[in-house]
Amino acid sequence: MKNSQMYLKTVIAVIALFAVGCTDLVTKEVDSQVVKAGSGAAGAADLGGLLLNSYKNLGGFTDQAAVYSLYEHVTDELKPPTRGVDWGDNGVWRTLYQHTWDASHANILGAWNNLNSNVYRANQVIQSTNPVPSASQLAEARVLRALNMWFAMDLWGQVPFRNITDGATVLPKVFSRSEAFDFILKDLTESLPALADGAPGNLNEVATKATAQFLIARMMLNKAVYKSATPAGPYTFAPADMDAVIAAVNAIEGYGFALEPRFFDNFSKDGTKERILTVRNDAGTSQNRYYMTLHYDQNPSGWNGFTTLSDFYGKFDSNDKRIGAPSPVGVGSAFYGIKLGFLKGPQVKDDGSPLVDSRTQKVLDFSPDVPLSGAATEKGIRAIKYHPANSGTYIMFRYADAYLMRIEAQFRKGDVSAATTGLNNLRAIRGATPPLTASAATILDERGRELYWEGIRRTDLIRFEKFTLTHDDKTVSDPNRVLYCLPQLALDSNPNLKQNPGYSGN
Repeated sequence: MKNSQMYLKTVIAVIALFAVGCTDLVTKEVDSQVVKAGSGAAGAADLGGLLLNSYKNLGGFTDQAAVYSLYEHVTDELKPPTRGVDWGDNGVWRTLYQHTWDASHANILGAWNNLNSNVYRANQVIQSTNPVPSASQLAEARVLRALNMWFAMDLWGQVPFRNITDGATVLPKVFSRSEAFDFILKDLTESLPALADGAPGNLNEVATKATAQFLIARMMLNKAVYKSATPAGPYTFAPADMDAVIAAVNAIEGYGFALEPRFFDNFSKDGTKERILTVRNDAGTSQNRYYMTLHYDQNPSGWNGFTTLSDFYGKFDSNDKRIGAPSPVGVGSAFYGIKLGFLKGPQVKDDGSPLVDSRTQKVLDFSPDVPLSGAATEKGIRAIKYHPANSGTYIMFRYADAYLMRIEAQFRKGDVSAATTGLNNLRAIRGATPPLTASAATILDERGRELYWEGIRRTDLIRFEKFTLTHDDKTVSDPNRVLYCLPQLALDSNPNLKQNPGYSGN
């Protein structure tokens, strides 16, 4: 069970560790040796070890807080109900869902710290002069830097940057959103020649050409947002940018990536066709994705936390394979009581018998209705993509996302026929009926059905100009909420940062 005291201890530990080191972009010694590149006194840098730690640090994306929470809790597909005292946590989840966060929010600070420290660690490799990184080391580090800077650009619209040779008194410069976009795109395009092509596989834990092309596609699809003078839109999507998206996805396809016929195989140990970039197994696993939603009487015991919204669940037709599937293991096996997809209705034990809620002494029956506050233990439909019996490594990028980006790019440049064909090819593989005609609404909904709880919904809703609209018991929010506020600790440590419009602060 997750409770407020446990979470508060975590927040205090994060702030204590990073308050000095990350808000001003000076990395604290955590899991790698901090070496100033080119410093003879410090000796030669272990670039292999530094690069390995940069990959390990992607494990932070598997947590249910920080970056993940900023992309999912603010959307129409995930809800964080408070159950008695469980998951109250001083409102950190509720204020995200209701779009009422402020500059003191712990998850905003945690995400800011994690991303900026990851950028600094990549710079340790990129800017090293003793030794100079090999072409492949340099390329991989630049992709990792681009990945973390993309998240910062997407979330806050401005990105601080510190060279590792900068002295402690040098304030990090700050890229505007447009400047950050250009910097990131340059990193990605210039890295391509020195990267391995990439190919489908169970583990793709190293940046490849496919990784870079995926991020290029995401950048170009959202370019209208990132280059807009008005962050909340309206946005105009240039045909040339959409052509760049299509070209990048075509390149990924050329490396052999394809749609996985069995949807939930993507998230198991069996999936191979779609995984473009995964988190290193020793950096953290996918277990948070099932612990954060399972009831504490299920096996394994969960934290009885997050649910989906009934309206979002209603976007699926009953034939859609993505809505659910039987447990991947048989009756009597450990974790048989957990099905795949959305868990709705009466739940069972591993032996197939009814599961009784130890608090209410009633059969555990997940109901679609769930209030944001004061929710009973059984309220809310749960989502399981990574099953505890055979969960695979955590996916950062997968091919279906790229496939849907190409469909959207075709639609936005006016090729509705091609977009419709691609959309219905995907739906046929997933067993979804009936066929649909490509439109802004059908494409956004299809991205939700395919990519639910995978940490991209916020960006999609903003691009489709739906982010601030009402859903469930969340009311229409201020258009300025398309960007997060900068953490107060960051503002206090670097005067070059300016608080985003609509928030108090310098």
